[in-house]
Amino acid sequence: MSGLGSDTIGFLADLSNNNNREWFLENRNRYEQAQNDFQQLVFSLIVGISHFDKTIGSIEPRDCIFRIYRDVRFSPNKNPYKENFGAFIAPGGKKGNSCGYYIHIQPGSSFASGGLYMAPSAVMKEVRTAMVDNRKEFLSIVNHPTFKSTFTWEGAEQVKRTPAGFKFDMELDFFLRLKHITPSCYFNDSTLTHADFDQKAIEVFHTLNPLIEFLNQAIP
Repeated sequence: MSGLGSDTIGFLADLSNNNNREWFLENRNRYEQAQNDFQQLVFSLIVGISHFDKTIGSIEPRDCIFRIYRDVRFSPNKNPYKENFGAFIAPGGKKGNSCGYYIHIQPGSSFASGGLYMAPSAVMKEVRTAMVDNRKEFLSIVNHPTFKSTFTWEGAEQVKRTPAGFKFDMELDFFLRLKHITPSCYFNDSTLTHADFDQKAIEVFHTLNPLIEFLNQAIP
């Protein structure tokens, strides 16, 4: 069992106040130590997730972890570095095409999530069709008491009305209008450094697993 070190959280907090190349180079050792700490967490998450999701396969943390360097070419925000550590755990890692599990570490904004993000319209249509065709199964997943007590859809982006080609359904309409199917579970900063944080995150992902399986089966 392992959590993140307080130095890792401290580095990210300091980076948010000093997001420039000069400071980053001066604190390169701190970054490398924090990165190694996060890699150990991701390794533990991969091992834990693979116990209930055999599709994960033999991926390495480096396959899953996103670079800290931002692409600022087309962004009005010219800060050179992300102010979080993030990893996407799925078959093929962050470059894979399957739905999977996402961990985001950022002081004051850490969360576990996963599912389907920024999917093409054709893929979203397939998923919405699966929701309708397998209505009882889908609702049993998202309405399960453990799922509802673990995850929130607060802030989820939605289209304004029931998508074309689908009939209004009071119970399904919220989900049919989602632009991304990514429920989230937020963590307090103090939770991140607990020795059992990795196990807590694994439990969250275990709860998310039925939705991940549903989405992956729906995608052609």
